[in-house]
Amino acid sequence: MALLVIDADEGRRQHFKELLEFLDCGPVLAADGVAWRGFVEIGNSLQAVLLGPGTGAEEQAKLLETIRQLRPHLPVLLCREKDADLLSDHDPSNGYLRLLETPIRYAQVAHALQQARSYVEGRQPHSGRDPELFRSLVGKSAGIIEVRRLIEQVANSDTTVLILGESGTGKEVVARNLHYHSARRGKPFVPINCGAIPSDLLESELFGHEKGAFTGAITARQGRFELAEGGTLFLDEIGDMSLTMQVKLLRVIQERVLERVGSNRSIHVDVRIIAATHRNLEEDIETGRFREDLYYRLHVFPIEMPPLRSRSEDIPLLVAELNARNLRERGVSVKIAPAAMYSLQQYPWLGNVRELANLIERLAILYPNGMVDIKDLPARYRMTSDAPVAVPEGPAASGGDPAVAIATLPRGGIDLKEHLNSIEYNLIMQALSEAGGVVAHAAELLKLRRTTLVEKLRKYGVRAEPPRQNIDEISVANE
Repeated sequence: MALLVIDADEGRRQHFKELLEFLDCGPVLAADGVAWRGFVEIGNSLQAVLLGPGTGAEEQAKLLETIRQLRPHLPVLLCREKDADLLSDHDPSNGYLRLLETPIRYAQVAHALQQARSYVEGRQPHSGRDPELFRSLVGKSAGIIEVRRLIEQVANSDTTVLILGESGTGKEVVARNLHYHSARRGKPFVPINCGAIPSDLLESELFGHEKGAFTGAITARQGRFELAEGGTLFLDEIGDMSLTMQVKLLRVIQERVLERVGSNRSIHVDVRIIAATHRNLEEDIETGRFREDLYYRLHVFPIEMPPLRSRSEDIPLLVAELNARNLRERGVSVKIAPAAMYSLQQYPWLGNVRELANLIERLAILYPNGMVDIKDLPARYRMTSDAPVAVPEGPAASGGDPAVAIATLPRGGIDLKEHLNSIEYNLIMQALSEAGGVVAHAAELLKLRRTTLVEKLRKYGVRAEPPRQNIDEISVANE
């Protein structure tokens, strides 16, 4: 998160800057008590301000008031010397304020930054992206069809779901689909990554805290359970949670009652729990890293996301969906030549769909609205030894039939029907891209009847929408 440090003391200002950069904040800007205003006035990407103690309590109050006037809801982390007087005239409800004492401690700052991020995320408008078309769930492979079937079965119940799978397979996408298709759809979906928050801070993040519960807790704060009231709480990377927190979480899941840190008042909560992990929890139970009783509380309805390498036939559909997203959000897409697509299908994808999404975004930047051949792929993605298709050179490329390609049989043989279907699919998607999504125009490029192309789109799981204002629009089916 972009953060501005304001302090009159240059040495302390630099110390704060280095500490925040160490905590993966970035970019971090630093300014004295005079030169800071321009950053706040024009810095729309600015997400928080750390106001140092170098100017004194009275000057701090003036700076804070000015920040509130310029950016009323900008999170402010207010630093003061130990035992210094508190600001008495600030209303914490007007935006976000967190008090830090010097000398600054790592855990204290990390907790404050996490709360600031949560505050900023809570105020951001939701994306206009259709939640039914999540890119990780696009596909026709048996594994992804089974995932969609399980989502359909369990979505409209309050059953606890445990989503299993490697990092990058789209576990949060499944969780959001479950929430979207449930009766809780109109209530909050609140995610929290249990592995990204230090164990001594996770209790406050989940259950909230009362004013004065610990140093810096100048106001009471709701936890994620309360924020998700009536909706869904997504506990990502539950396997990374400490054993102590597992005990506390188990009680809340069983009784649907919690107590904020620093309070003995019970609060009833109505939330649906969805958890996810990339770890093998059964092995963790054997080694004492995960509680067996919590495992069986979470493992009511498991859904396992298949790794991308086991569903390589879905890669063309995923690329099409990722291209559609890039076109909507950035105005650019990229065409993948058949040889390059085949190479991508042979790659092991240790980063799964997340890695594929990053690659397509990178290619769209390098070759906006262009054609990417196998030679244009980054070296690690060129699986050339078994690639059955090469782009022709010489007469065939310049003056002959543009559809001609030189085929090379791989050493282990090839499923010819599947390979020809892959070539046909890629040519159809290229034609649709070239035609701006207009089915009739794409059919002309392919020398096909429009009805024939519509049948082929149906065959490959691509839905042709009814004409609207004489424009045929397509979207990847998510049946």
